Amino acid sequence: MLMKKGSKESAAKAGILLAEIESLAQSPFTIMEVCGTHTVAIAKNAIRELLPKSIRLVSGPGCPVCVTSNGDIDRYLYLASRKNVITATFGDMIRVPGTEKNLQELRAEGADIRVVYSTQDALELARQNPDREVVFLGIGFETTVPTVAVSLEIAKREAIKNYSVLSMHKVVPPVLRLLAEDEQLLVDAFLDPGHVCSIIGIEPIRFMAEDYGKPGVVTGFEALDILEGIAMLLRQRAEGRSDIEIQYLRVAKPEGNPQAKMFIERVFERIDASWRGIGIIPQSGLGIRADYSPWDAARKFSLPVFQSRETPGCRCGDVLRGVIYPTQCPLFAKHCTPMKPIGPCMVSTEGSCAAYHRYAQRSVD
Repeated sequence: MLMKKGSKESAAKAGILLAEIESLAQSPFTIMEVCGTHTVAIAKNAIRELLPKSIRLVSGPGCPVCVTSNGDIDRYLYLASRKNVITATFGDMIRVPGTEKNLQELRAEGADIRVVYSTQDALELARQNPDREVVFLGIGFETTVPTVAVSLEIAKREAIKNYSVLSMHKVVPPVLRLLAEDEQLLVDAFLDPGHVCSIIGIEPIRFMAEDYGKPGVVTGFEALDILEGIAMLLRQRAEGRSDIEIQYLRVAKPEGNPQAKMFIERVFERIDASWRGIGIIPQSGLGIRADYSPWDAARKFSLPVFQSRETPGCRCGDVLRGVIYPTQCPLFAKHCTPMKPIGPCMVSTEGSCAAYHRYAQRSVD
């Protein structure tokens, strides 16, 4: 697919990169792509099949929908079922299963659940429905958090009291540290998330190279970007270096986006957060600061904490940690399919299982 769809110039560049990768891949090298968008691009362009057998690619916990814990899902389902509440959410959350139901099923039962395309859409819902409570489900990494922060700033400035956010946001650096220390996960290097690093820069993840000797390349999302990112990682190994480099220079800068970081810092604070299949990671979540508490749905509705169980047999957690491939889950493509998903990795457009299923990835056991 990579060769067929690209121009002659792109195909030539891909050939040069693949030849370089081949020449540098004389011994085994395992690379984790952290971002779900990378996972999809790798599957869609059959990049695993193009690489030498010594290069092993594994997917990480880069899908924000997938890493949302069952307890958090049950929490927002509980909130969405309340009378007088309009739940505003991005579309990929609609079919994510909780312990008993999902948002789509709740909507069929009469709950008012609206798919929005931005936080501004959710704010407009609140303006148009002053007698209803509008709750935006805040799912995502640093990439999407600034827009949520801006919506809370606007709600505070305009005194839109019927708007609130249920923050389930997470940040990437703490989970990278956990992955680096995971004895089950033998990863040599990382393709770091271009979108996240366009916000935070590279300083927050430099510790991966300095403390753990795990080189990283902040990589874009085109097939050529990914091939170049892999080549850059192999060059580091050949030169005996361990650095954090940027391939995605057209978007990501070493300092990140100072204005976006300012908004995040003003509105949110670091809290411990639960990740599916991993558990509590200290300081890996973003809670809404006290100054914005009237717009914090968890405080506003005094939401309980749910201790929810995982679905028996579902190994989404191990897929998210890169310990197994989706094809190694016993439910994959048998009991768990995109039409009848059991775990979130088969639901989200960035989920590893959905990517493997959609693009007929060969078995990589």
